[in-house]
Amino acid sequence: MMPHLLAGRLPALIAVFVLLAGCATPLPRTDDPHEAFNRKMYAFNQFADRVAIRPVAVGYRKVTNETTRRLISNFFANIESPITIANDILQANPKEAFKATSRLVINSTVGVLGFFDPASEMNITASETDFGVTLAKWGVPEGPYLVLPLLGPTDARDASAFPVDRFLFDPLSWYAQSHSFNFHAEYLPTVAHLVTIRSSAIDAESLLEGVYDPYVFYRDAFRQRRMYKIYRGEPPMEVIQALQGVGDVEDADKLLEEQEQVEKQRKDGATPEKH
Repeated sequence: MMPHLLAGRLPALIAVFVLLAGCATPLPRTDDPHEAFNRKMYAFNQFADRVAIRPVAVGYRKVTNETTRRLISNFFANIESPITIANDILQANPKEAFKATSRLVINSTVGVLGFFDPASEMNITASETDFGVTLAKWGVPEGPYLVLPLLGPTDARDASAFPVDRFLFDPLSWYAQSHSFNFHAEYLPTVAHLVTIRSSAIDAESLLEGVYDPYVFYRDAFRQRRMYKIYRGEPPMEVIQALQGVGDVEDADKLLEEQEQVEKQRKDGATPEKH
């Protein structure tokens, strides 16, 4: 079973877009060697979300209230903590690993299996991380941008890292692998988790209204989000400039102009000029 990670990324991608819109942000990159394939997969994922995934999330919201949804989301966030802990260790970041472990212990006990979040009230916070970030930490290049069926936006590095997180570090996957029920009911906890994540994105959907090209929005927001996650919210200027594809921030206007030309030529079916 392949979970629909696009649903899980929607809230984060929108939040990053809104946050970065008000500051000096990386401009869109035009390099997308698999764009034709990616756009087809993007359209497929949007269709799957519209006809199957979103309706389930809407139904979930109708039978729950905000407090219940928050408690359930806390529960699943706590269960997924080993992914962050394991990757903090692999990144040679013992301080963050200790904080994430402290949160897990406190919320699993005092917080009643993670339904409550007393660790946050104690100012014990932890930044979520994953094996894609671990690979980036040790110098593995990101590779081309990809949109995969049901998985959504990713890149070659993150796509190769996905099985490690899901099958080695994810307790929900451990549960599914160690149980076998009729109709594959062992996957119900994973499905429930994804439904709660997709539900949390519904409130932010209005922010996408009026976006000129949603595909480009998701592509660039994904790249920006990953950059900020890899550098824990503080990427160096040279990394931001590398994402922009320029060596000098004074070239920003020119880059934006070129981006607009690329998008216009793509819409007209023309081949973009090389710069």
